[in-house]
Amino acid sequence: MIVKASEESVTAGKYLTFNLADESYGLEILRVQELVGLSAITRVPRLPAFIAGVINLRGRVIPLVDLRLCFGMAGSAMDDRTCVIVVRVERGKDHAAAMGVLVDEVSDVVYLAQDSIEPTPEFGTTVDTSFVKGVGRLEDRVVLLLDIDRVLSSSELDAIAQAAGHTGDAAAAQEPDSEKNAN
Repeated sequence: MIVKASEESVTAGKYLTFNLADESYGLEILRVQELVGLSAITRVPRLPAFIAGVINLRGRVIPLVDLRLCFGMAGSAMDDRTCVIVVRVERGKDHAAAMGVLVDEVSDVVYLAQDSIEPTPEFGTTVDTSFVKGVGRLEDRVVLLLDIDRVLSSSELDAIAQAAGHTGDAAAAQEPDSEKNAN
């Protein structure tokens, strides 16, 4: 089965860059709600290993995904550079949810012009690159631009919603479209 990269064109704009295992990734800045330091993680039993658990973010229960494990990388020891990026994930036309993604280190916010963004290369028939929107070229590095809505499958997103539900506050992990934080 061939699973191609996102067919949407990647537009110029600002991207939050971060590192996982010495590789650079980027997220559209408009999808990022906030950055928070690592806090106490409550593990939820019977969920996939890449779901680290849930965190309490000022009274809201936020599911936390370990992107290293989600991408099939080895886990790492968390240190003072480990960060949680709270993102907004679209789960349908009128439904969005807040989710934390655990990353090794946040780098910076960069502006990528249209001519410095290339389509995702094809890697063969069995490699799923649908979650990579494109590849950004910066002076000294390449940044994989992620489509946060496609990083996780529908069933994985359901598991994350379940994680928030196990805490007794499933609605707290969801945010209506009208409630957006400006960055």
